Amino acid sequence: MNKNLLLSLMNKVVRVDRGGPESRIGKLMAAEDDHFVMLTEKDGIIYYKMQHVKSITINSRDGMEFNAKDPAANSYALASDFKSIVDSLRYQWVKVNRGGPEMIEGIMNEVTDEYITIFAEGEVIRLAMFHVRNISLGTTSKKEDKGKGKDEKGKASEGNSEKAKSNESSNNSANDNKASNNVAASETTNDTTATNAAESNAPETDGEAKNTGDNLRPRRRR
Repeated sequence: MNKNLLLSLMNKVVRVDRGGPESRIGKLMAAEDDHFVMLTEKDGIIYYKMQHVKSITINSRDGMEFNAKDPAANSYALASDFKSIVDSLRYQWVKVNRGGPEMIEGIMNEVTDEYITIFAEGEVIRLAMFHVRNISLGTTSKKEDKGKGKDEKGKASEGNSEKAKSNESSNNSANDNKASNNVAASETTNDTTATNAAESNAPETDGEAKNTGDNLRPRRRR
């Protein structure tokens, strides 16, 4: 792979490598002696080191599906060599290598001719410059997933809270109904007791009074 070949493909949509984690489809934006710049839909601008690229494919008959818009002028770094590109991304969140076990995403701190240093998830990683196959500004997908997870967790918590409130309301209603039934039962019992007491204390009827008077009248002697 050489610069002259890549310059002939400028502003065309190509595929880098035939497959694997490093393969991408994008528009060729710039080409230098040891690297080239490609715009992709998913990862934005990617800087590929030329010595690690095995093939470049272009489909002149049907083309390749690509819908990304060109970035604004001067919105991405351009340099004559790959090391200068890497150095321009220092102190930024970067993604090194596109996939596989050597993929690293974190804040790049140190850049030398021999290695780069990246802070990633509490670790300090030093990667040999030779093994940096490609690099780009890191995506925020992980941060978004974490935020989404928190939102979903918050929504679930809110749902549980609403459910708890609903259950509490139902329990309170049930308790209120039970209390009302108890009060009604108590009032019925009190009414029955009061009625019985009133009946027992009521004055005697005329029939009873008459019978009593008859019993008290003196009998005549024969």
